[in-house]
Amino acid sequence: MLNPRPIKQMEKQPSSLLWHGIFVLMMLLAVFGIYKAVQSVDYTWRWERIPQYIVYQAQQHNYAEFDGTVVAEQGTLVLQDDLDASHRQAIAATGSNLSEGDTVFRGDVLDTQLKWTPGPIAFGIWVTIKLSLVAGVFAILLGTLAGLARLSPNPALRNLAGCYVELIRGTPLLVQIFIVYFFIGTVLNLDRFTAGVAALAVFTGAYVAEIVRAGIDSIHKGQMEAGRSLGLTSAQTMRYIILPQAFKRVLPPLAGQFINLIKDSSLVSVISITDLTKAGREVVSSTFSPFEVWFTVALLYLVLTGTLSFLVRRLEVKYARSN
Repeated sequence: MLNPRPIKQMEKQPSSLLWHGIFVLMMLLAVFGIYKAVQSVDYTWRWERIPQYIVYQAQQHNYAEFDGTVVAEQGTLVLQDDLDASHRQAIAATGSNLSEGDTVFRGDVLDTQLKWTPGPIAFGIWVTIKLSLVAGVFAILLGTLAGLARLSPNPALRNLAGCYVELIRGTPLLVQIFIVYFFIGTVLNLDRFTAGVAALAVFTGAYVAEIVRAGIDSIHKGQMEAGRSLGLTSAQTMRYIILPQAFKRVLPPLAGQFINLIKDSSLVSVISITDLTKAGREVVSSTFSPFEVWFTVALLYLVLTGTLSFLVRRLEVKYARSN
């Protein structure tokens, strides 16, 4: 009797290739549509202006620390102090116009080197990453506590957590940033970065709380009973049995929430935190190239969120293998 499995695999392979071909065709059509749209816009593209705002070569000068004379020492030039011959300062082999015997005064430039320096967009990326990481850590802590409180048998904790979640999810993040910075920040004397982290952490924590609550609710009630029958307390059962299982289930929605956190961090630019979005606005005002700048900013946000998605998928595969 023939094994039907190879036949099914042969039937599945052409079907898969067909759908992959349709996907490629759709992507080509999308690229062609974008190209035609760009061609129809009366705009002069100047992409060459953008790289210098990401990273550029800045001149770094080496200044003379004392009055002296340039002398040769082992094939290289050094500045020798006129008052103390043993006191010398190195001169780079490149980037200098000095020669042996030249007189140099304190504060004169000995040599000039080119050093790669991050531009405002690169600095904005770093601020966005730092802001998202710090806010994400506090959001996990706050959201986990609020999620556990939502399931607490204590009515006060349960109602308090419920009010927090509904209040935060029911108001816009932009309004919360203004309230935290201009009201709470004024009362507690918070700087811009701390206020931005606090607003993002509180906002994201409310969504994390619901994700944690749903993850714990998805675990069968018998797990708690089994843990208690083994002599564990409710807290120990939650820590060692329930939460590890719930974490595997809530990992995808948590990843989605932290991707949203990276994108939501762009709103802190309204309180003058120089994140990626604010850096983009500053570059636009100096280059008058809005399309190039905002396409670059969007691509950089996509790189950040795509990297996070890739890491989460790897983590999901690791947990799947462990099961």
